[in-house]
Amino acid sequence: MKLLVMNGPNLNFLGIREKGIYGTQDYADLVSMLEEKAAAEGHELEVFQSNYEGGLIDKLQEAYHSGVEGIVINPGAFTHYSIALRDALASIEVPIIEVHISNVHKREEFRHVSVTAPVCTGQVVGLGLRGYALAMDYLTQSDAK
Repeated sequence: MKLLVMNGPNLNFLGIREKGIYGTQDYADLVSMLEEKAAAEGHELEVFQSNYEGGLIDKLQEAYHSGVEGIVINPGAFTHYSIALRDALASIEVPIIEVHISNVHKREEFRHVSVTAPVCTGQVVGLGLRGYALAMDYLTQSDAK
């Protein structure tokens, strides 16, 4: 299966920013974990990160044309206000799982609202980096397709 994992703003600073919330593992640890999982299970994986809304939208539009069969996305702060990203996600007709490392529902009130979740297949929150692996597991199961 061809999978795309997308990460929004500041996720490249894992292990640097707010360690009490996001943990001490860095972005390279996340990418390695996902690449090892995909290789062990025989899936094709691309991991992409951008601090720019347009970069994420461009990658989604590219995914539409490149045969991506499932998407895991952590939109970061764009989760809460990016209608443009929401619309780009809505145009993709493959399963999409939104992931958040922290439990956004236990944090500041503005983080409780996701404008992107309604156009995603599902959402994983508060399970740390393991949430990405769980999202991949769901996408690669036959009932997700």
